[in-house]
Amino acid sequence: MLHFPPAKINLGLRILRKRGDGFHDLETCFYPVQQCNDVLEMLEAPVKGLKVYHADWDGPVEKNLVWRAMEMFRQYEKDLPPLQWNLLKNIPSGAGLGGGSSDAASALRLMAEFSGWKSDDPRLFEMAARLGSDCAFFLMNGPAIGQGRGEVLEPISIDLSAFEIRLVLPDIHISTAEAFANVRPEIPQTSLREILNHPPDAWKDVLVNDFEKSVFIIYPELLAEKEKLYAEGAVYASLSGSGSALYGLFPKGSGNPAD
Repeated sequence: MLHFPPAKINLGLRILRKRGDGFHDLETCFYPVQQCNDVLEMLEAPVKGLKVYHADWDGPVEKNLVWRAMEMFRQYEKDLPPLQWNLLKNIPSGAGLGGGSSDAASALRLMAEFSGWKSDDPRLFEMAARLGSDCAFFLMNGPAIGQGRGEVLEPISIDLSAFEIRLVLPDIHISTAEAFANVRPEIPQTSLREILNHPPDAWKDVLVNDFEKSVFIIYPELLAEKEKLYAEGAVYASLSGSGSALYGLFPKGSGNPAD
């Protein structure tokens, strides 16, 4: 069984407050993109295993989110046979594109299909929320407003089909500590949903990613990449998540480099 875990970008990301559990409440819009995806294969095997290809992953296999998803799923499906996972990584880690969370969600989907679960089984979303803040989003089929840690999701209708989404993938890994270094939580005056009701060419300067304040101080070359996207004709450009990936929205047929 084969699945192609997609990446995501964040259309705006506001850090609202720090919570008592050490996490932060946020408000963002997750938007799936197919320009960059991993490949995940699940096979029955004599013994369980995980092979990761083309990745900088060097930790123990038990800490990989695909492996953790399998072990979590097995708590519900005791008779799940040994599984061999083959994961081809194209989504860079530490880029704010949700690659690890997407891999875990795809693993849950594959095991659910194999075990005869419905795709909307609430246990899948419960497991996804435990695996990662944005993991549950990848079980959905479209854009969603994320609140809480990102696991409280509400679908939203956004059509970017008139735009080419151009990804910039610098060879930089940004840790959570770096991203939060200079972030100051604040409740915005205008809700994200209200901003997204306007067309993308009205988003510049009002659709904000709070991590840019912190990340651009540490990595000014990322700010330069954002400015380059605007110079090349993007109507909107932003850091995705906590970075380091950036994206620009270019009108299709405009003759820009993204066409």
